[in-house]
This record gives sequence, structure tokens and C-alpha cells, in this order.
Amino acid sequence: MKLQKEKMAPAQDKKRKWLAVGLTVIISGLLTVWGIYGIGEYGIALFMLTPLFIGACPAILYGLEKEITYKQAWQIAFLTLAVYTAGLFLFAIEGLICIAMAAPIGLLLTWVGSLIGYALVKKTPNNAAKTLLLLIGIIPALAFIEKDNKPALTAVVTSIEIKADPQTIWENVVEFPQLGKPTEFIFKTGIAYPTDAKIQGTGVGAIRYCNFTTGSFVEPITVWDEPRLLKFDVEQQPEPMKEWSFWDVDAPHLHDYFVSRRGQFQLTELPNGNTILTGTTWYYHNIKPAFYWRLWSGHIIHQIHLRVLTHIKHNAENEKRK
Repeated sequence: MKLQKEKMAPAQDKKRKWLAVGLTVIISGLLTVWGIYGIGEYGIALFMLTPLFIGACPAILYGLEKEITYKQAWQIAFLTLAVYTAGLFLFAIEGLICIAMAAPIGLLLTWVGSLIGYALVKKTPNNAAKTLLLLIGIIPALAFIEKDNKPALTAVVTSIEIKADPQTIWENVVEFPQLGKPTEFIFKTGIAYPTDAKIQGTGVGAIRYCNFTTGSFVEPITVWDEPRLLKFDVEQQPEPMKEWSFWDVDAPHLHDYFVSRRGQFQLTELPNGNTILTGTTWYYHNIKPAFYWRLWSGHIIHQIHLRVLTHIKHNAENEKRK
């Protein structure tokens, strides 16, 4: 009889583990879909509280009235995160690129959640279930609160020195021909990148079209100080990326969650006859936590700037040699 119980124990333990994983994934998935499609918020509730819940919940469910080690707690937490992430991809809620971008903060907070879950079942098991219910309630509540917070405008500035005079460079700033295929890895992942620029008209009120792989930025000119300063608003913009997926992922964050508001090119002549060309983009995004996503967006915009400025530099310096 004792031997039979010992044989049954591993099977029961496995069933208990997968039940904890399954329940956590179902709850997390429902909260995620509600937050994204119901509330319309990509914020702290999704990117911080949900990973904490994914880490804590399976550790608590698996460890209640049972001995659990620290190793088991984080192992079951990361297993749950893997199943949850696979669900986001398989159900076309997110593509691989956005999942990869969210991975660092998701992995860290899932691990922290597993520590919290482990501590609760070891030290205060009677409060563990209440803590889970509280967290389940806080996640959508915070999403509702976050939705009303207005995002702050952020500027990304990139400069390059060009061996040409401002007038020569100006002609290449206003519009430029087709760029070559990108060599930067980030643009091979689906992130949109510029291909060329055209303009209709001259002076204030002219419309500049900066064409990207996903569409065109429509940029009405607001300052035309030739050959020193070109400023423009952004009236219309394309999707920021094309997701990697087996399906056509049309996640809400691809529409109006990253918003470019205005930009400028400033040309400063140097004593040696060269020119400093500076590109600036003012933008905001409705994805939080802002400090984390600015790291990604700032880097991507800087790479876009460099692609354009380097192209302008190449064209202007070649014209000067002629």
C-alpha cells in the first residue's frame, strides 16, 4: 500500500503543477485581453503587475499545503510565463518582436513574483490566497486609472558632421532619393525604416512625404529658413512595424500608441566649411512604464535618424566633389 502511494505521488505532483500553470495562464490571458481590447491600455498593469502575478500565482497554487523549494517556485513561474507567451503568439495577440522587446522586464518581474509567491506560502500561507485575489483586482483597476494619464512629449536628437556647405545639404534634406537596403539588424526585424522623401511645394505650407516601409509620414512644413532650419508637423503616420508571426497580427499598439508629433532639421555651418546637420523628432507613446519603453523607442528613432543623416551626408559630399 505504501509503495502504491509513492508511485501515485509523482503523478499527483505533476497534475498539481500543471493545474497551477493552467489556472494562472487562463487568468493572466483573460486579464491581458480585457486590458488590451476592453480597456485599451498598454501600461504598468500589463507589463509590470501581470508578470508579477504570473510569477507569484503558480508558486502559491502549487505550494499551498505542500512543501515547495525556492528552485521549484521560480521554475514553475518561468514555465507559466513560457506557456502564457506562447498563447499570446499562437492567438495572434502579439508578434515575436513585441514579445522580445517586453521580455527583459517580463522575465525580471516574473522572477520577483516567484520570490513573493514563495515567501507567502512559506511564511504566511493563510494570506496567500487573499494576496492573489487582491492582485487580480488591482490589475484591471490600475489599467482603468492609467488610461486617463496623458503621455509626456519626448525629443530624440541626432547630429552628424558633413563635408559640404549648408546650401548643398539643404537640397538633400528637403527631399532625398531611394536609400539602399539597411544593414542594421534592428531594421531586419520588422521595424519600419525610411526609404526616401519627396516634397510638394516650397516654403511654409509645403507638404513633405517621408516614406517608410509601412507607409508615409505626411509632414506639413511650419518653418522654412533656407538653408538653416526646416521644421514640420506630423499630420499622418504609418504603422511603426510589421510583426513577425504566422498570422497577420494587428495589435492595437500598432495604431496611435507611438505618435510622432513634429520634427526638424537644423544646419549649422562650421568655421572649417563643414556643416553640422541635426535631426530632432518629438514624439510620445501611450505604452508604460515610460522609462522602459523610452529605451527602445529612443534607440529606434536614433537609428532612423542615423540612416537618414548618413544618406544625406553621402549625397551632399558626392555633389560637392562634382
